Amino acid sequence: MREYFLKSERLGFSVWTEDDLDLARSLWGSPDVTKFICATGVFSDEDIKARLSLEISNYEKYGVQYYPLFDLESGEFAGVGGFRPYDLDKNIYEMGIHLRKPFQRGGYGTELAKTAIKYAFEVKGFDALFAGHHPNNEGSRALTKKLGFTYTGDEFYAPTGLYHPSYILKK
Repeated sequence: MREYFLKSERLGFSVWTEDDLDLARSLWGSPDVTKFICATGVFSDEDIKARLSLEISNYEKYGVQYYPLFDLESGEFAGVGGFRPYDLDKNIYEMGIHLRKPFQRGGYGTELAKTAIKYAFEVKGFDALFAGHHPNNEGSRALTKKLGFTYTGDEFYAPTGLYHPSYILKK
């Protein structure tokens, strides 16, 4: 059974380990998830391994990652949500969410984001959160606005090769 350091109403936040490669494959191996986060729309197995390694490294170096999330009732892996460094000099972290298809469009994104934002400001002490999304990802656009993020302009995002709408949420 997974241990959770944080819970929302339906989701438990855990921490990635080297033993989680199959979970990482079930998420980042799905075009339903990756179509908006890389130029090809799909991650290779090497990309998935590198992403898992990055998340583990971010936790070791910065105490944050895109945390693996689990449905509290079923124990099913739902996806990830959390943070990565963005502008450390200004104490700004990027917030991101990647949900597996069964957990998309069911309010899970809003639920986990609200929980993560509270954790970011009240526990981690971040001064602000950055968020960006693929220009064609209307769900993410709506969620950032719903959460109170302020549009700051478009930023180039190398993994997709596109300029992504970008936002800031201050403490």
